[in-house]
Amino acid sequence: MSSKPEDRCPGALRLHEAADGLLARVRLPGGALTSEQMQTLAMISRQHGNDILELTSRGNIQIRGIRDGETVAAMLADAGLLPSATHERVRNILSSPLSGLIGGFADVRTWVRDLDVALCGDDVLASLPGRFLMAIDDGRGDVAALDPDIAAMVYDETSVALLLAGQDTGIRVTPDETVPLLIATARAFLTVRSSEWRVKELPRGGHEIVDNLGVSADPDRSPVAISSRPLPPIGWITQEDDRIALGAGLKLGRLDSRLAEFLAAIERGIVITPWRTLVISDLNEWRAEQIVRVLAPMGLIFDAESPWIDVSACTGSPGCSKAVADVQADAAQAVATGTSQVEGKQHWVGCERACGTPPGDISVVVATPDGYQIRA
Repeated sequence: MSSKPEDRCPGALRLHEAADGLLARVRLPGGALTSEQMQTLAMISRQHGNDILELTSRGNIQIRGIRDGETVAAMLADAGLLPSATHERVRNILSSPLSGLIGGFADVRTWVRDLDVALCGDDVLASLPGRFLMAIDDGRGDVAALDPDIAAMVYDETSVALLLAGQDTGIRVTPDETVPLLIATARAFLTVRSSEWRVKELPRGGHEIVDNLGVSADPDRSPVAISSRPLPPIGWITQEDDRIALGAGLKLGRLDSRLAEFLAAIERGIVITPWRTLVISDLNEWRAEQIVRVLAPMGLIFDAESPWIDVSACTGSPGCSKAVADVQADAAQAVATGTSQVEGKQHWVGCERACGTPPGDISVVVATPDGYQIRA
């Protein structure tokens, strides 16, 4: 068996030392945040970081320029954002951001919470790689398309499909069996892996896990329907209960602490999506209109046709010592002036590592010593 390389994925306790200071990555299972937690993150960013919260392609939040890691960890723990010191880097769980609001076969929000509790309560699963990604898709096929290692996708009103590395295993279980199956599948990955970080890196692409589970595929199944290009929920969304949800983007997924404080003051739950956007839910029409009127000039983007919705970027220089260009500034200028040489979804990166590149059909704009190169 090959020796396992050191897992350098940052967390809220194990900080990454970047060129612009320490970086903390705060895991948010399902992207869910209370208003009080958003207020805490805004305070941490303002008092102990660089005044910016970075939304990630896994629905998490990064804080850069941290000067006092112990104080930050204590504040996160007090806010309920650090429930397990041993498992905090493996709490990588995506879920459909509109689940329980509109669409989908089931409201999977409680499933996500139950999975997080079960994950943190299993000592063995503390050994999962920090890159390992789980997902619970409510049946619309959105987060199942985002390269999760293991995913539970609601198949119909009574059954749930197990996917490995984006492939349907044919295994079907009941909703009540979903969280135990995901935990068993994560354990099986640890049993069969050697030095692999992700399921798709296994020699048999995940078939080893199915063999280890000892669960048979349903012979009468139909294939699941996964979106080929899932889109972030942006704009005015009428919920099934006739209340309003607002989906909003941010330029390059960057949320300044002042805007975060305004979001916290709304006193509604917030979901950070894996498209570096956010959703505010359970509003009446008058309040939703006021939020758009006040927060759009502050930086929230409620227009799904905005060019900013399709553009993301890594940190670049000077924040990252490996970057050869200030990709944040260059990407922003290209979008603002309409001079980007790329159409559609694009991710700008400062070096060949291409950190933070979202999955799927996307053009990667790579900074090199000789200028930018575009790679599909």
